[in-house]
Amino acid sequence: MSRRDYRGRGRARDEDRTLPRERARDRERDRPLPRTDVVAVLEKRGRHLVGEPYFQRGPRLIVDRDRRASLGDLVLLRAGQRGKGHAKVVRRIGRPDVARDVIEALMLDRGLRRRFDPAVERAAREPRAVDVPGRRDLRDLTTFTIDPATAKDFDDAISAEQTGPDRWRIWVHIADVSAYVRPGDLIDREAYRRGTSVYVPAKVEPMLPEGLSNVACSLRPGEDRLAVTAELELHGPSVARASFYRSTIRSDERLDYDRVDRIFAGAEPALEPWAQPLAAARGAAAALAARRDAQGALAIESVEPEFAFDREGHVTAAAGVVQTESHRLIEHLMILANEQVARLLSERKVPTLYRVHERPDGSAAERLIAQLASLGVPTPPLPEQPTPQQGAEAIAVASHLVAAYVRRSRRGGIGLNSLVLRALKQARYDPRNLGHTGLGLTHYCHFTSPIRRYPDLVCHRALLSAVGAGEDAPQASRLPGAGDWASARERDAMQVERAADDVARCFLLERTLFETGFDQDFDGEVTGVIGAGAFVAFGDGYEGMLPVRKLHGEWWELNEEGTILNGTRTGKAIRIGDAVRVQVDRVDAPRGRVDLFPVEL
Repeated sequence: MSRRDYRGRGRARDEDRTLPRERARDRERDRPLPRTDVVAVLEKRGRHLVGEPYFQRGPRLIVDRDRRASLGDLVLLRAGQRGKGHAKVVRRIGRPDVARDVIEALMLDRGLRRRFDPAVERAAREPRAVDVPGRRDLRDLTTFTIDPATAKDFDDAISAEQTGPDRWRIWVHIADVSAYVRPGDLIDREAYRRGTSVYVPAKVEPMLPEGLSNVACSLRPGEDRLAVTAELELHGPSVARASFYRSTIRSDERLDYDRVDRIFAGAEPALEPWAQPLAAARGAAAALAARRDAQGALAIESVEPEFAFDREGHVTAAAGVVQTESHRLIEHLMILANEQVARLLSERKVPTLYRVHERPDGSAAERLIAQLASLGVPTPPLPEQPTPQQGAEAIAVASHLVAAYVRRSRRGGIGLNSLVLRALKQARYDPRNLGHTGLGLTHYCHFTSPIRRYPDLVCHRALLSAVGAGEDAPQASRLPGAGDWASARERDAMQVERAADDVARCFLLERTLFETGFDQDFDGEVTGVIGAGAFVAFGDGYEGMLPVRKLHGEWWELNEEGTILNGTRTGKAIRIGDAVRVQVDRVDAPRGRVDLFPVEL
């Protein structure tokens, strides 16, 4: 399973990261927010300057004239300044025909601040690290980072050495954010409020100000940085010894995924001093991968979009980012570190936030098996009235069968993986250690990304408290609320990210249609069905809706499993995974929606 890790996002490097995103697809993405700020387009109505709400339906607002904005501009308005129906311009955002400006407007519409309070910014520009005795000097240890080529913040680095046949020592170094962000200070309160960084095409809403996220806490090559290190001794895939401590490191090389893949393919040489450590990390990751397969972890692959923009802010291209061996290397090592931290905290009963993914209900597994069977996909046996444990095992096996079916048939990847994900409960944060079904682990937390996730910062404080490294343990009474808040903020971020991707796709589609003609046919594949129609992935990464009202001459009914639209007159069927040929009927870029009509079913 993969979650997007590009554009400098440094997204979650663990397998549970896809789950909330799939749930977000079902959520209402255009809900109005309970506040007085409105994103609008300035228009002239008679003698008045008015703001026409851009994302949601609502009354026009009479706008006080402002030299910063002109007719046709996309602006942020604050209503109620001079009575009902009046508003003033808070800021000019840009133009409604520029994708980057619309994405910025979307973020503001969803309540993201887009700026830090000046006092928080000042505190981050000149951060002072807490002076802790016993910090280990690892600057002579060969260390490197592996991130997207466009990454700006590097919160994890690794060192590795092979100590014998099937034996390795791995160091996972994570930025010591807790040394700079103290419990209850200005930056900590703002980080808690934000909960997570939000990454959208060409933009980011960071959890921490740039002075920390991109400078003081970023593990840049050739610069001394404070870290929290997990030192792990592996005998095969098993951890023979684990220790945790504060450290000072200096990264020797800033590697990116593409370069590492070229090295692994033999197309580019690895250089000293990091050539042997990289090879050792690769060997350890391969052993960990074999262990994960044996543990019954889910096998779900996803392709995430990466967009390119020109200087004016228009989308010029999109490409699917597929998880490669370099991605999996980092993912395996980060999961290992997260697991070992969670195990230590659980054994020592130190209060913290775990990343939990509970077992699904048995009925969810039964429905998934029925859905896959209705589409002719091989399924595992399932006992009558399965227990949650049996259901989880069946879903894990089903995910592997789906992956094999997709590879063999070369179709159904998006839709079938979505069915598997919908059978699962949603991963969340909880002070109780309830295990992680998606990863097949009994202990798991988020420790490896404290620059962009608040629960990771909580885990750092808990871990450093447990090993006597100068931190107080989190207050247990506050953790249930913190877990609920962090989970909610994560879900909100997923919704914004999904909506922004849809907006960028729509702008690119409009550009493509303008250049090639609006009557262009596209090959597509059905990724989901509902009573109102079929969802279709088409062209180069586009998504749209094929309404049944456009399928004339037939009455369509959804089957009980929710996988097939059956025609009651002709016997035709539209199934998840079916190939279709479509044309674009309408593009609504601000809402990220595309309506299609059929050319060939």
